[in-house]
Amino acid sequence: MDDEKRRKRILFRAWHRGTREADLLMGRFAERYLAEMTPQEMDQFEAVLELPEPDLLAWYVGRAAPPEDMLTPVLKSILDFKIYE
Repeated sequence: MDDEKRRKRILFRAWHRGTREADLLMGRFAERYLAEMTPQEMDQFEAVLELPEPDLLAWYVGRAAPPEDMLTPVLKSILDFKIYE
């Protein structure tokens, strides 16, 4: 699959997580950063898209800390991302 098709598929998945909160976080993050991601970063982003929403949102709001082995550069960027800037 070429990068452009992959980016479109990832963007769709980011905006269709299931809950509005996760859609806003992942969709806006994808809109902001997906175009400049390397294939390796897209791999990391797709891995985050597979995470359970309750875990991801708990990490994002600071109710829980993600496991160290899951803290990729992309996940760190997502956790630092401000939805409304």
